[in-house]
Amino acid sequence: MSETLEARPAPRSNAVLAFLLVIGGALFAGFVALGSWQVQRLFWKLDLIERVEARVHAEPVAPPDASAWARVDAAHDEYRAVRITGEFLHEREALVQAVTERGPGFWVLTPLRTTDGHYLLINRGFVEADRHDPATRPQGQVSGTTVVTGLLRLSEPGGGFLRDNDAAADRWYSRDVAAIAAARELPAQQVAPYFIDADASPNAGGWPVGGLTIVKFHNSHLVYAITWFSLALMVIGAGVIVWRRERRIR
Repeated sequence: MSETLEARPAPRSNAVLAFLLVIGGALFAGFVALGSWQVQRLFWKLDLIERVEARVHAEPVAPPDASAWARVDAAHDEYRAVRITGEFLHEREALVQAVTERGPGFWVLTPLRTTDGHYLLINRGFVEADRHDPATRPQGQVSGTTVVTGLLRLSEPGGGFLRDNDAAADRWYSRDVAAIAAARELPAQQVAPYFIDADASPNAGGWPVGGLTIVKFHNSHLVYAITWFSLALMVIGAGVIVWRRERRIR
């Protein structure tokens, strides 16, 4: 009678085990570092959301004047509630393509000449496509000194997704302050580098419709952190499996 003995698997060499240890250690360290970075980003994003919420609901203040324009940035100024007095230059308004909760149409960006002689672009709000001609909304073309309340927004240079602004054809896909100001022949040194989204205060005749600013931040950092830390744990699990196998066959 003969017996068939099952061949035992050969243990890995020390060189192979050392290589696996180095690779596993590098992967573990990398995944932990990425997870830790996402945790830091999570707390940064939560702090940003809290600060923006505080700005949005604060009492309106005067927007940064010319002496502070160079220091305006997203971290400290975007979505700040502001109030400014001036006179609209309706003959220089620009229409920027928009898709809102009310459907497709245009943002109406109108230069406001302030009492100190500077210019701000005001996003007065949304109009439907059949209201793009100012003649279809004459009551909304208010004249004289007016007070605008809204949220400070940073310029959107370049254009929209896969579509560049075309100043020559007067086609605008983003609220690019510098480009629109240049196309409307406003003095560059006197134009604020930001624009203001007007609030929901109704305009005469019902158009444009303001107050449609969406204040929302994508925040998936917790999911990303869990993913990276899970991968780090999987590396540990794989290492334990290899260690047990080697101990069993040696």
